[in-house]
Amino acid sequence: MPTLDPAFTALPLAALADAALSRAAALGASHADVRVERIRSRDVVVRDRGLAGMHDGEDLGIAVRVVHDGTWGFAASTETDPATAAALAEQAVAVARVSRPLRQDPVLLADEPVYRDVSWVSSYATNPFDVDLADTVALLLDRTGRLLSHPRVDHATGTLQQVQENTFYADLAGTTVTQQRVRVAPELQALGVDAEAGTFETMRSLAAPAGRGYEYVTGADGVHDWDTEVAEMGDLLAEKLRAPGLEPGSYDLVVDPTNLWLTIHESVGHATELDRALGYEADYAGTSFATPDQLGRLRYGSAHMSVIGDRTTEHGLATVGWDDEGVAAQRWDIVSAGRLVGYQLDRSSALLLPASGRSNGCAYAESPTRFAIQRMANVSLQPAADGPTTQDLIADVDDGLYVVGDKSWSIDMQRYNFQFTAQRFFRIRHGRLAGQVKDAAYQGRTPEFWGSLAAVGGPQTYWLGGTFTCGKAQPGQGAPVSHGSPASLFRGVNVLSTAREGGR
Repeated sequence: MPTLDPAFTALPLAALADAALSRAAALGASHADVRVERIRSRDVVVRDRGLAGMHDGEDLGIAVRVVHDGTWGFAASTETDPATAAALAEQAVAVARVSRPLRQDPVLLADEPVYRDVSWVSSYATNPFDVDLADTVALLLDRTGRLLSHPRVDHATGTLQQVQENTFYADLAGTTVTQQRVRVAPELQALGVDAEAGTFETMRSLAAPAGRGYEYVTGADGVHDWDTEVAEMGDLLAEKLRAPGLEPGSYDLVVDPTNLWLTIHESVGHATELDRALGYEADYAGTSFATPDQLGRLRYGSAHMSVIGDRTTEHGLATVGWDDEGVAAQRWDIVSAGRLVGYQLDRSSALLLPASGRSNGCAYAESPTRFAIQRMANVSLQPAADGPTTQDLIADVDDGLYVVGDKSWSIDMQRYNFQFTAQRFFRIRHGRLAGQVKDAAYQGRTPEFWGSLAAVGGPQTYWLGGTFTCGKAQPGQGAPVSHGSPASLFRGVNVLSTAREGGR
């Protein structure tokens, strides 16, 4: 089992916490918390047969939040010594005092048990930072080289993003938590040019970013078959280059989880963040149609739709032991049999939802210099215990599309009207796949789209997708998050021809 990085635990974590918390208490703070964070990141990009770029960075610092006279205060620094920690507490209280005249309602935080001297490390076998950079470059060059051996692949790109995130949290109540998360995002993309038509197409790998180690990048853990995918991508790209466009209209869709995860993220994940539903996120990417007055009443989708929020699922990008407010990770219902039953909450928003009273652990800050805000959990559509296979779902479609891999997306400010494309659209005729089509996008209104959900696959079709960089807040913050889904069947979805919509 992996252990906490000694380079992080060697920092004077207890002394930093004591200096900041004791000073905040002496200045009259009713709540104070300290977060010391070290984030290591590395991005490697190869293009065709050479190294195109590499970034290796480290972000280390300390953040202090206080509630003083019912008002938030915050200060942060990249210096990590006790004198700085105490000074940050003084700055945070000063910020709260200055902000007090602008505050409308006092800040109240939901209660949470105290967790003393606890720790948590995510699940992985090999830390990617223990792997020589030359080995990573060689692996990516080998894969792009094999892609380039296909006659229809003109360019190939391979990337690997990797992050090690260490966090120490302590608060006035007595909670002290030390954590370590590792995540990786390997990706391949092939590009082919149709010189006669003056167009090009791309084909991207389907492996998701994951809370895993380097064993996932190489394929040694058996989770993703990289060799098979590399061998197939060229032929898939060649087929896509010659594929016909699609006649727009109403189609039944079998949506693979490699595509559906993003639809879940945009139309369910963001829509059920309580701060957004309350209107607090209105100036950046909108609010939500799923307002709290509809809790328990809103028909979000069909009876086949059950969605959970989860910060405990193994290898999830939003999985933690405790969040950035010292709240233990949990799993809870958001949509049950098609009905809205829950939201994602942090300690301040939890008290704004009468049915709650406790945070479900959704606070996160992207770096030591950012204020922890409400962020998305791993939000996932649940499979049917004895549900069909993907092939069974396809066999149940007479005229439709099998939708694979995410690409572009668009959704309105209330998470209500949307449009999504895909890496691969396969025509379904009389229950069988009949080759790729291109220039397609499916669109809908969130409750209508999820209301057309006619069947979800069984556990054998379930897959965990996600992203490293879900954006929110101002100043903007990114957060890693995963979304699981089974293959799913939707009836009568409107599908556009993007070529026609673009005037081509």
